[in-house]
Amino acid sequence: MEQLTSPQEADARIDADQPTWLLKHSTACPISHGALAEFERYIADYPDEPAAIVVIQRNRPVSHHVAERLGIRHESPQLFLVQNGAALWHASHGGITAAAMARNRERVVSDGG
Repeated sequence: MEQLTSPQEADARIDADQPTWLLKHSTACPISHGALAEFERYIADYPDEPAAIVVIQRNRPVSHHVAERLGIRHESPQLFLVQNGAALWHASHGGITAAAMARNRERVVSDGG
């Protein structure tokens, strides 16, 4: 999983032709650590799905860029499924689970992604 360190890297993921997971993670938040564990569990089960992470404390400008670019208020933790410049789905805090990721990824695929 790639760690994004620039707005350009984030844009490349957001603009990708295939659905891509993007997690904004806070190293200082216990809820975010739980979300990261769920994210990693899902990615372990689906290693071919593109995924990236923004560690907020290390890359705050990238985190703000993602919020501005997608037009979705910043939260932490926050997870997006992005494609072609838009968020197809997003969740924050306790809504970030491997089951929710699988359910919504399946919905995106069945809707034609």
